[in-house]
Amino acid sequence: MTFVTRVFGTRLFRTRLFKTRLFKARLAAVLMVTLALCGSTFAQSRRAHNDSSSSGTPSEAQIRERLNAWTVSLAGGLLEGAPIRFATEIARVVNDGGAMQVLPLVTRGPTENVNDLLYLKGVDAAIINSDSLEEYKSQVPQIQQRIVYVLNLFPSELHIFVRPEVRSLSDLAGKKVNFNTQGTAAAYSGPLIFSRLGLEVEKTFIPHPVALEQLRRGEIAGVVFVTSKPVDAFVKGKWEEGFKFLPVEYGSKFEDYYLPSYLEPADYPNLIAKDQRIATIAVPTILAAYNWRPASPRYRRVARFVDELYGRVDKLQSPGFDAKWKDVNLQTRAPGLERFRAAQEWLDRSNPKNQSERR
Repeated sequence: MTFVTRVFGTRLFRTRLFKTRLFKARLAAVLMVTLALCGSTFAQSRRAHNDSSSSGTPSEAQIRERLNAWTVSLAGGLLEGAPIRFATEIARVVNDGGAMQVLPLVTRGPTENVNDLLYLKGVDAAIINSDSLEEYKSQVPQIQQRIVYVLNLFPSELHIFVRPEVRSLSDLAGKKVNFNTQGTAAAYSGPLIFSRLGLEVEKTFIPHPVALEQLRRGEIAGVVFVTSKPVDAFVKGKWEEGFKFLPVEYGSKFEDYYLPSYLEPADYPNLIAKDQRIATIAVPTILAAYNWRPASPRYRRVARFVDELYGRVDKLQSPGFDAKWKDVNLQTRAPGLERFRAAQEWLDRSNPKNQSERR
C-alpha cells in the first residue's frame, strides 16, 4: 500500500467518523427538543385540566352529591286522582327554580301515603287527607308529632248521591252503597264518616263508573264520592228526576278533621235547584312532611323545598295550572296537625306582624 493510499484511507475514516458523530449530536438535539415540547404540552394539559376543575364546572361526583342532597320525593296518588296532578304541578314550579328538584310518585292514594311518609325510605313529603291520621292513632300514638303539614291544598267534598226512593240518610241503613275502589279517598273517608253518623250500610268497593250504572238500574241505593267539586259524572251525566244528593250537617263529631261545606246550584245546575244548597262536609287534602329533627340533612332538604314552593305559589295560581290553586292560602291551617317549622318561619319572615301576634 502506497503512502498516498494510506493517507487517503485515513482521511476517509476520519470523515465518516465525523459524520457519525455529527448525526448522533443532531439526533440527540432533536430528542431533547422533542422531550422539551412534550413536557411543555403535558404541563399545558395539566394546567388546562386544573383550570377546568377550578372554573366551576362540576364533576360527576359533585353532580351526584348535589342531586341527592336537594331532591325531594313527593308521594302523590293514583294516576286518575287530583293529588298526583297537584304533585306534578308542584314539581313543575319548584324544579324550574333550579335550586332543587321534586320527584312526584304515583302511589295507592292519599290514605296510603301516610304509610309511605312514615315508613318508605326516601319519601320526604306526601299529599294526604286529614282524616287519614285516624287509622294510625292506635299503632302510632305520637303520629301528630311525627307528621306536620306544609300546605292546606284543597277540600274534597263529601257527595252522597242516591236513588229517588231514598229520602234521607236513615233510608240507606242496610242497603248497598258504593265507596269506589280500595285506596281512594271515598273508600277510606266514606266508611269512617258513615261510622261517625252511626249509619250501617252494605258497603261495596267497585269502580264508580260501574257503580253509577248499577245505581241507575236500582241494584244499589247510593254512591259516595269524596273529591273536589264539581264531579263530571254529575255535571255531564243525564239523571232522571228524583236522583239527588243527601245533606250531611257539620257538627262536633266532625270538628277534628273536617270542614263545613255546601254543594251549590252553580256546581250541579241539573241536580240542585237555584234556591237550594246541600249541606255537606269536606275532607282537607294536605301537603304533609315528615317532622325531621331541625338541622338534620333531611330537615334542610324539606326546608329548602318549602322556601322554593312558598316563593312560587303565585306561579301555581296563574293560567296553565289547576284552577283550585287560586283558592290556596299559605296562612290556612290544617286540622289535626302542626305546621312544619320551616314553613312557619317563612311566614314569619314574610309578615313580621304574624310573628309578633304569636308571641
